[in-house]
Amino acid sequence: MPAITASMVAELRAKTDAPMMECKKALVDAEGNLDRAEEILRVKLGNKAGKAASRITAEGVVAAAVDGTTGALVEVNCETDFVSKNESFLSFAKAVASLVAQHDPLDLAALSALPYTQDGFGPSVEDVRKGLIGKIGENMSIRRFNRYAGGGPLAHYLHGTRIGVIVEFQGDAVAAKDVAMHVAAMKPAALSQAEVPASMVDKERKIAAEKAAESGKPADIVAKMVDGSVQKFLKEVSLLNQVFVKAPDGKQTVEQMLKTAGTTVRRFTLYVVGEGIEKKVDDFAAEVAAQVAAAKGQ
Repeated sequence: MPAITASMVAELRAKTDAPMMECKKALVDAEGNLDRAEEILRVKLGNKAGKAASRITAEGVVAAAVDGTTGALVEVNCETDFVSKNESFLSFAKAVASLVAQHDPLDLAALSALPYTQDGFGPSVEDVRKGLIGKIGENMSIRRFNRYAGGGPLAHYLHGTRIGVIVEFQGDAVAAKDVAMHVAAMKPAALSQAEVPASMVDKERKIAAEKAAESGKPADIVAKMVDGSVQKFLKEVSLLNQVFVKAPDGKQTVEQMLKTAGTTVRRFTLYVVGEGIEKKVDDFAAEVAAQVAAAKGQ
């Protein structure tokens, strides 16, 4: 079994908010597998272990460009929060969003080849990116983008520079804007229950089965407990089934709100800066110990 280091424990604690010793025990049980250890903690501690899962460590910004039924959402990453506030970096991200909306590049390679100049760098997006790296002294990359065109009208919402949403809709623009803000706050995984990725459902079913098995109840009861947990999960992560954040009664779902407003949401895109990116966690204790040992050896 691989050694369980302090940095591994710290990383798991940062993702789950579970007590340090519980994190270490879970890593031991999972033989050092971080994803499996997280599952073990969720089985043992329930939702408490997932409350910090949205803490994203990678830096950068989300930028949007929307005009009528055409729009784009992009994520551009950098190494530090300091650079994510740099004016040249922000200008680059906004320009990239506009270029995606205007030119409909096939992929990141095509986007990087588009004509663009900034701060004396060019003649392409890639040349500007490389130039800004040299100017600012920090690596940066265009991570992902999504473009909308030829469909319904678009509503968008940016929560600062770290969360961005575009919603394609038909109906009331105010209701659509409210949905965009709701998506930014509640971060649904899909529009409807049927569209929730199978991998997410399978993972949740596995966790629910392990939790239910610990109850010691008969197999038929355990099966019902698992199905109930999965159904609850699907409602929580599908946009239309979520309780609308601005619901006066605290019960009205997004679907009910949209029906009242005579509005239909066709699809949406949500980007959270750094989502899914694992940032290196330094083992500072080990680093200090190594420095002390090196100093003694001099």
